[in-house]
Amino acid sequence: MAGKKILMLTGEFTEEYEIFVFQQGMEAVGHTVHVVCPDKKAGEKIQTSLHDFEGHQTYVERYGHYADINKTFSEAEKQLDQYDAVYCAGGRGPEYIRTDKRIQAMVRHFHETKKPIFTICHGVQILVAVDGVVRGKKVAALGACEPEVILAGGTYIDVKPTEAYVDGTMVSAKGWTGLAAFMRECLKVLGTQITHT
Repeated sequence: MAGKKILMLTGEFTEEYEIFVFQQGMEAVGHTVHVVCPDKKAGEKIQTSLHDFEGHQTYVERYGHYADINKTFSEAEKQLDQYDAVYCAGGRGPEYIRTDKRIQAMVRHFHETKKPIFTICHGVQILVAVDGVVRGKKVAALGACEPEVILAGGTYIDVKPTEAYVDGTMVSAKGWTGLAAFMRECLKVLGTQITHT
């Protein structure tokens, strides 16, 4: 089976692990991941963030590493038919890129063509910004996103931090601690089989 092409939607301060771990894991098994950010070109970088729970009422946020953008945003916009799936990474990025009409159009394309949609943590904020994407779907996300999922017509699924949830071709998880389960389910949806010998 030929490798698939996945479009990763990011913004400044997207969660570091949810970029690097997902990208490297998918590329390790032969898939191509194009990391894009509005108005960024291939070769440019974005600042990532690191989020963790350390006993406060909410998560803490720290600077992460810089992440490489490996596909020019305007080019990806014109080549959506070439992608097999879209991935909405979490962190702070989704909060502002979801208001970008171009990002919304990208998500709408994957929804209307019934291609796989992957979302983790705050990534669901991108999906709820496009009418109908989560309507009737069961979706996991960071607990703070539950009201948005419900208001958009979805059902919030409170998975364990290390689990993922699958509803048809939509795969979702609570946050970076669930990346192993999340990626395993994404690979199944993509039709990727890993055999140990």
